[in-house]
Amino acid sequence: MFGSKRIAHHSDLMTRMSETVGADLGEAIAEGRIDAEMLRAATISCAGCDEAAECPSWLDDHAAGAEAPPDYCRNRNLMMALQG
Repeated sequence: MFGSKRIAHHSDLMTRMSETVGADLGEAIAEGRIDAEMLRAATISCAGCDEAAECPSWLDDHAAGAEAPPDYCRNRNLMMALQG
């Protein structure tokens, strides 16, 4: 499985990605659109992505915001569904 540092790193990437594309994960949980288990599964999915090493650069390049995550993002559909 994945170590706690790796999960924390991917949790941070997911937070950055959600902020970049305007998807408020905290609000989605509070409103019941996702639950903790769904967020956990999304984080594990992110941690298993072969392209995750590209995310920090992509996020830096899109610091002003983006309409959607990159095509390779395993959580692209989730992030887009949670956009404000």
